[in-house]
Amino acid sequence: MLLSSFLICAQPNMQSKKITEKFFKDYEDLELITPAFKKKKGYTNYEELISFLESYQEKYSDIFSVSYLGNSQKGYNIPVVTIKKTNNPDAIKVWLQGGLHGNESASTEGVLYLIAQILDKRQYLLENIEIKVVPMANIDGYLKLSRYAANGLDLNRDQTKLIAPESILLKNAFSQFSPEVAVDFHEYTPFRRDFSSFGRVGVSSFYDVMFLYTGNLNVPQNLRDYTEDVFVKNAGLTLDNYNFSHHPYVSTTKIKGKIHFNKGSINARSSATSFALTNTISTLVEVRGVRIGRSSFKRRTFVTYLVGLSYLETANANPQEIRRQITQANETEKQIFVTSIRKVYPDSLQVIDLDQNELVKIGVTFRDALKPIPQIVREKPFAYVIQRNNEIIEKLEVLGIEVSSLKASEIIDVESFLIIDYYSVPKKYEKASLQRVSIDLVNKKMTFEKGTSIIYTNQKNANLLYEVLEPEAPNSFVSWGIIKTGQNQELPIYRIQNNLNFNHEK
Repeated sequence: MLLSSFLICAQPNMQSKKITEKFFKDYEDLELITPAFKKKKGYTNYEELISFLESYQEKYSDIFSVSYLGNSQKGYNIPVVTIKKTNNPDAIKVWLQGGLHGNESASTEGVLYLIAQILDKRQYLLENIEIKVVPMANIDGYLKLSRYAANGLDLNRDQTKLIAPESILLKNAFSQFSPEVAVDFHEYTPFRRDFSSFGRVGVSSFYDVMFLYTGNLNVPQNLRDYTEDVFVKNAGLTLDNYNFSHHPYVSTTKIKGKIHFNKGSINARSSATSFALTNTISTLVEVRGVRIGRSSFKRRTFVTYLVGLSYLETANANPQEIRRQITQANETEKQIFVTSIRKVYPDSLQVIDLDQNELVKIGVTFRDALKPIPQIVREKPFAYVIQRNNEIIEKLEVLGIEVSSLKASEIIDVESFLIIDYYSVPKKYEKASLQRVSIDLVNKKMTFEKGTSIIYTNQKNANLLYEVLEPEAPNSFVSWGIIKTGQNQELPIYRIQNNLNFNHEK
């Protein structure tokens, strides 16, 4: 498909020159080696992207290769690159992606800059790591400077329901690669509607980078701590060396008419938590950039690159400790946290006062996902049994879940999910008909026919399994309406608590 079939519009610029000059001067030492900086207007287009990647493949064919995940909805083949030295089978696997939201152009440009710097100047990083990079994950949205995929879906709200074709392609590739470290590069909006409520004429977010990482209780504590205390901390120190500002990610929400600030990630619907639930060291990196056009674009690209470089350096320097942390996480025996809530407390946040053009601190209420409070807690089952449902099985396999099937009929003691309270959300969200349920667990003996699916929980991605199969979980297949149900109905999902030896096949 030709690029000319798209009209690329300029991104609106909400940032005044005085803010840019005082707080966000461009980074003029950036090497102008990526496509967007070889022209005066616009951003890297698809043809330039492919040409850039193929030129490096030709130059470094021994360590760099380009392949394709499949087609976007508009017919663009989504490239993924592999950077590795063939002599290290024990290398730590690192997944990097940019451009999941199409109006966050510096995420793609920064990733391309990182690729070039690794190949041209920093091949020492490949001693202990292997890298896969998807530089432009949402091509259709990117070419229109739209956050959304062609069908109107936000791909970072589609990590568990898996409706968009791009989501399935990306998640399949992620699951097959099975990385130990994953970084998803984004940009964020510094001029939010809710910010107009602060100060005389409003405020703007100040931070060059905000780090979004998970507080989800189904991610083992050691992995959450290691992500924050080592990877995020090291990236922060790197940014400090260049006087770039950073902070844990915050966004606004309204609770009973009052503005609150969400901190951290808890939802499996987005990459920061979805990746982490596979026992991967995961971070979503938000660079200040949406709705400010090409203001500070060199700076934004360089900041993206710096964070990516720091994560690669940390991974390369600590392969044994990373593997030890992930082994510990895989061996963690724990309860299942079906639902939890954010801790709420007052604090302050540094922002730019738009009237004074000065940094100020404002009093805010934080809702902190990094300090979660458990609500519904259950014992971890030995396995789940699912009555024949090809759609659910296909989604589980895309998520990297290993599914087996019974080779013969079995009579099994199970816990069934009985719906005792049901609510259907009237308005669709992300093209999904949401459901909210409460359940009773009912012990019963059932006969399951040959071919019935059985999913054991002693597998690497089991933490993600709980998020999609426990019905009250906010991103479960029931909550998303993928499994339709109703009052007093029994779900086609069953829990097995006892360790049993089934006659099964993969």
